[in-house]
Amino acid sequence: MATDFRDGKTFPRRGRDECGGYLWLLRVFDKARAASDGTIHDYIYPCPMDKGVFERWGVTSEDFDAAIATRRSDDAILGWLKERAGDGAREAANRWVEVEKAENLDRQDAEEGGVPA
Repeated sequence: MATDFRDGKTFPRRGRDECGGYLWLLRVFDKARAASDGTIHDYIYPCPMDKGVFERWGVTSEDFDAAIATRRSDDAILGWLKERAGDGAREAANRWVEVEKAENLDRQDAEEGGVPA
């Protein structure tokens, strides 16, 4: 997955896309890599949504940044997260994203050309 969003046509993956049962992981992974690579363009990392998910997972943006420094694949970052955020943390974060932040997801999907669920 490209992490260069400077062309205005390439976007982070959708917050609703799940990876190993975790929502938001793929999106925050894309944004964190782009921030690290200096190609984030006008996205914000960590944004309030990122911070809310991190809080529920029990990690910080600093923890996540350190993890992506050596884990560049979806499987590798998923393995790292599973070691830190158990089922309860995953479900709490997913519920927060899907229920409490559904309007945010709908707006992002519309802005980025995705289809709201």
